[in-house]
Amino acid sequence: MNDAAIAVTGVCKAFDSQIALDGVELEIRPGEFFGLVGGNGAGKTTLIKCILDFCQLDRGTIHLFGLNHRLVQARAPLSYLPERFNPPHFLSGREFLRTMAKFYGNPWHDTAAEELAVALDMEPSAWDKPIRALSKGMTQKLGLAASLLSGKALLLLDEPMSGLDPQARILLKRRLLHLKQSAGTTLFFNTHLLADVAEICDRMGILHRGRLRFVGTPTACLTQYGGTSLEEAYLRCIQAA
Repeated sequence: MNDAAIAVTGVCKAFDSQIALDGVELEIRPGEFFGLVGGNGAGKTTLIKCILDFCQLDRGTIHLFGLNHRLVQARAPLSYLPERFNPPHFLSGREFLRTMAKFYGNPWHDTAAEELAVALDMEPSAWDKPIRALSKGMTQKLGLAASLLSGKALLLLDEPMSGLDPQARILLKRRLLHLKQSAGTTLFFNTHLLADVAEICDRMGILHRGRLRFVGTPTACLTQYGGTSLEEAYLRCIQAA
C-alpha cells in the first residue's frame, strides 16, 4: 500500500435502493489540500462517513496513511469536524478545547487557544462563555479551533465555512495555509463554496450522483469545461454527466 494520506478504491455505498457512492476512486497525497464539491445529496458527507468508518462499505477499500480505515490506529493522525457541529452546551468554550486537547493527547496551552481566537477574529474572552451563549458562527469557530489545535496530520472538515462571515472565512483560509506551510498538514474538506476551493486547494473533485465526475486542479477544471468561473465550469461538468 502506498503512503497516500487517503486512498479510496472502488468504494460503493447504498442506503436501501438509493445509491450514495458508486465506484469512487480517489487518492489524497500527504500535504495536499483537496476540496470535494457537489450538490445536496451528491454523496459528499457519506464519503467522509465512510472514511471515518461511521458506516460500512458495500464494496471497496479505504486506507489512511497506508492502514485500513477500520483500524482504530488508522484514524489516530486525523481530526474531524462534522457539518452539524453540536458541542456540549453546558461547557464553556475553553473547557471544550481543554477536553479536546486531552482527547488528542496534547498539552493544554491557554496562550495557543487565545492566539487562535484572535486569528479567527474573536476576543480571547469568548472561550470563557458557555457554549449555549455562542452564536452559530462562534460555535463553528470553536469546532474549527479544536481541529486546528489538534496537531494532527490530516484535517477532515465537513462544510467548515458554514456559518462564517466573509472576514472569518478569509482568516480561516490564512490559518489553514499557515498549517500547510509550517507543518505539512493535509486537508480534505467538503464545500459548496467553489471560490474557497479555487483559492486554497491543490486539487478538487466534483461528486455528482455518487460518482466522481472530475478530479484535478481548479485550473484544469476550467480548462476542461470552460466558462469564466469555476462555478460555471462545475455546472457544465454536472450537466455533462
